[in-house]
Amino acid sequence: MDQSKAKTTRETKKETLAGLAEKIKKAKSIAFANYHGLNANHLNQLREKIKQAGGELAVTKNTLLARALESTIYQLPTTSNQLTGPTATIFAYEDEIAPIKTSAEAFKTQGAGQFKFGFLGNDLLDSLALENLAKIPPRDVLHAKVVGALNSPIFGIVSVLSANIRNFVSVLDQASKKQGQKA
Repeated sequence: MDQSKAKTTRETKKETLAGLAEKIKKAKSIAFANYHGLNANHLNQLREKIKQAGGELAVTKNTLLARALESTIYQLPTTSNQLTGPTATIFAYEDEIAPIKTSAEAFKTQGAGQFKFGFLGNDLLDSLALENLAKIPPRDVLHAKVVGALNSPIFGIVSVLSANIRNFVSVLDQASKKQGQKA
């Protein structure tokens, strides 16, 4: 191989490694998935859906991915052989769960692809944990449930207090009617 080509390849790999390390540091959560069985069209559709969900899907060589992980706070278990075979990396930049949820839905729809492992914060997650994470309702739904739960007791208190006032008004009304009948 020509020495200038080898140097260019080395430089390209260093740039790719630096870019991957930057994406890993920027991400709130990361999932690694086996995309075997998904064709290029399906991958492009998934890539677009993940982008809309506030994330990014990248397919890189496993060795570069392992080196990029080593240069960050994320560490693979020493006995791990998780980075084998076709691996897609799903980076979640905005919502920690939305890109993982989108990926899980696509894997289920296509009948191909599965999670290998991932990271949420500094925690290492296995494939089962990622699948369970994908089952969590979207952030907006969770916010609505919290607001509903907070609103419910307040509504109850208002109902109880207004019932006492209604009862008091009713008693006064009946008393005034009795006074009207006596006169």
